[in-house]
Amino acid sequence: MSRYLLKRLLMVIPVMLGVSLIVFLMMHIGGGDPALLLLGERATEEELLTLRRELGLLESMPVQFGRFLLRAVQGDLGRSIRSRRPVVAEISDRMPATIQLASVSMLVATVVGVTVGVISAVKPNTLLDDVATTGALAGLAMPVFWMGLMLQIVFAVQLGWLPASGRGGLQHLILPGVTLSTGTAALLLRMTRSAMLEIIRMDYIRTARSKGLGERVVIYRHALRNALVPVVTVIGLAFAALMGGAVITESVFAWPGVGAFAIDAIRAKDMPVVQGAVLML
Repeated sequence: MSRYLLKRLLMVIPVMLGVSLIVFLMMHIGGGDPALLLLGERATEEELLTLRRELGLLESMPVQFGRFLLRAVQGDLGRSIRSRRPVVAEISDRMPATIQLASVSMLVATVVGVTVGVISAVKPNTLLDDVATTGALAGLAMPVFWMGLMLQIVFAVQLGWLPASGRGGLQHLILPGVTLSTGTAALLLRMTRSAMLEIIRMDYIRTARSKGLGERVVIYRHALRNALVPVVTVIGLAFAALMGGAVITESVFAWPGVGAFAIDAIRAKDMPVVQGAVLML
């Protein structure tokens, strides 16, 4: 087990290096001058040159990337170009909001996906099953930003039931939480339904029924316990995906998390923040 975990950890290193390199190249290829964005168009060439030298922008790309990797290994992700604060501190300030949103979304996705998946498997080829499977396909295919905008228009603008953006009380979590959880709930629904249908057809389930056990006992004590094994495995991976997928949801709902912070950093060409956010998420 320890060798397997060590192997998995070692595999993460080249992945993180590759992602960091891709982000670094994209930020440079995308054009734009961080110094000009910070100082404005009225800045003199001397002021721009001084700031570029201070930010290390005059060095070659390999040198800049190498310096970033060297600092990252030491736990130093550099300083934000805009605030001049350490990137680690900036991200740490916003990480609780992202974790909160991802945790609520994971809870909603698990409860809805597993519950509806079990009901759909117990009652196959019914109207409820058809609605559930169709809804799961729609949930997987629906763009997150479109889902978020529709929920804002209906429940915040037209009905006025929930706030459209920001982070405050529990009501602020409902719309972004539902938006972020939709795709994961659809995935868990399909997995649970498929696993339950496979388990229900097995011999030991027929044996349990032939012994006179109640249908509720057979389904929830025998079938569901085994069907949840692959689902639970996916839940851990799904939470990591929700952390990374929160970028769009946070931007739509102005949720003050790492994702929205990273989007702002991309617009401002704040390279250290973008690279740090990608690594942390």
